[in-house]
Amino acid sequence: MKIICVGYNYHGHSEVLPDGGAGNPVFFIKPDTALLRGNQPLYYPRFTQDLRCGVALALRICRMGRSISERFAHRYYAQVGVGVDFTAHDVQQECIKKGLPWEACKAFDYSAPVSPSFVELAALRDAADIKFSLELNGKTVQQAGSSEMIFGFSRIVSHVSSYVTLRMGDLIFTGTPPGDGSVKIGDTLVAKIEGTPLLSVEIK
Repeated sequence: MKIICVGYNYHGHSEVLPDGGAGNPVFFIKPDTALLRGNQPLYYPRFTQDLRCGVALALRICRMGRSISERFAHRYYAQVGVGVDFTAHDVQQECIKKGLPWEACKAFDYSAPVSPSFVELAALRDAADIKFSLELNGKTVQQAGSSEMIFGFSRIVSHVSSYVTLRMGDLIFTGTPPGDGSVKIGDTLVAKIEGTPLLSVEIK
């Protein structure tokens, strides 16, 4: 399985894109070794002094497909959970400065905690505007609704599948809203959907 992460997908991040987000979704991939399951702790990586995080709604792909039409993309996902995209920000800045790829700052081991449980989209009160949030030590640092995304679920699935075959069990992190920040050893993160905690990560 793989973890596909969409970048700059909320209004407030769009100004960093040359076209203001009017083109296609931007995405990158984390390997399966980036997955952190079961509310396990994250041990602060030795190679960074500025570890940052952002919460994202995570789609679970339920069937194999490639070159999927946006019209039929909803058939390829039925559940949503939450994930946290960790970034070694100082490493990222060096990569940007030197024009290097981002794997070192984004794809490192356990950089993608995912909620142990997922929610059926059909069971949500409003699947068109799923409310989610991230708390840091009990304080809300990110909150948004899926209606605020620049590119919706089906557009993302269709676009990604035109480049990469999607397989059952793949995860798509659909973007993080503004408000991501630094974490330190001893911090605790809690991610929620519609006010219900689904994911907890302690930084050790």
